[in-house]
Amino acid sequence: MSLDKPAMPLGRILATTLRRDGAGLRAGLIRLTGDFDAAEDALQEACARALVAWPRDGLPANAGAWLNTVSRRIALDGMRRNRHCSFPPGFEPESDRGIDEESAAVEDDRLRLLFTCCHPAIAPEHSVPLALRSLCGLTTREIARAFVVKESAVAQRIVRAKRKIRTAGIAFELPRQEMLPERLGAVLSVIYLVFNEGYAATEAETLTRDDLCAEAIRLARLAAELMPDRTEALGLLALLLLTEARRPARVDATGALVPLEKQDRRRWNRDLIDEGNALLDRAMAFRAPGPYQVQAAIAALHGQARSAQETDWRQILLLYRRLLSMQPSPVVALNAAVARAMIDGPEAGLAWLDEIESGGALGHHHLLHAARADLLRRLGRGKEAATSYRSALQAARNGAERRYLERRLQDCRE
Repeated sequence: MSLDKPAMPLGRILATTLRRDGAGLRAGLIRLTGDFDAAEDALQEACARALVAWPRDGLPANAGAWLNTVSRRIALDGMRRNRHCSFPPGFEPESDRGIDEESAAVEDDRLRLLFTCCHPAIAPEHSVPLALRSLCGLTTREIARAFVVKESAVAQRIVRAKRKIRTAGIAFELPRQEMLPERLGAVLSVIYLVFNEGYAATEAETLTRDDLCAEAIRLARLAAELMPDRTEALGLLALLLLTEARRPARVDATGALVPLEKQDRRRWNRDLIDEGNALLDRAMAFRAPGPYQVQAAIAALHGQARSAQETDWRQILLLYRRLLSMQPSPVVALNAAVARAMIDGPEAGLAWLDEIESGGALGHHHLLHAARADLLRRLGRGKEAATSYRSALQAARNGAERRYLERRLQDCRE
């Protein structure tokens, strides 16, 4: 134990630890207990004990290892009380091994958890939210934003997925090689949504969550290695790398959001862009394009442009139209509308946004209002733009995005 006064509040230390180690902790506890709820309860109880023990005894040298040991003991106590549970073969009940000493096992647990949640017996609309909740600790609000549905619907889907795993006796294991493709779609969807949450965090004060971006890329690499002949696995990895390459330029030295057209492209990671382009070329050589490859192609066009003015917006719009034909989505349509505005002017983009809004799916999404406000601002319609910026502020929860919208609103007032 370290008796020195911590540099930050214990609550923030605990939150940071969970953000860094939570996926491994949950996966290990689920392997131990065979029960998603029991694992979550054990971890929550360990967190509650930490808030009592750490102020009294001092901050542990390795907070993640402390949570690992305590949560496993809590889980084991619960299993002892439940006569229907048995210990896994070879498990050492009194072991105090921490995360650092079990890193290889933790890596395997995360992959097993991902494929367990994505079992073909579970409907994808249920399995993907469960994986996002269990593997990455995303809240129901964050998952609801990803699916553009109500939080109550997400909670119900997670409950149904857990029930299906329990009643069907789905094993916590990595499936055989020949069974991997049937889970591919759900696995890639989880990885994609994890990265999206990391790249534009729903409720964090910072614009991005580096831990989620790194975890998504790690899982995407594993998926591509496990299924090297699956073009969408290659396409997804290419997409994530090409997108990740721009992340360093998305905020300035103060952490303020920098829009794409204002970014210093010298800060983009050219190594990641080169790797992403090479992966995209490999995938496209199979001549079996899918949604992730199309999105990767869009990201590649951004990566090739030396400035916003030199971006091939016509090709990007064509690719978005192709993506809409594969995967109709109001979010995709929103991006297509922005691309059209870059070609045909803000009025054309606004007309498409009107169609999207009339559908009702994005009525409470801040990005729709922010896009409308930006196009109105470019047309010099400051009062209308201010109204849309206010609507975006009401819906936005990310601190960096809110500060950017507030600056834009102030510009309209001035």
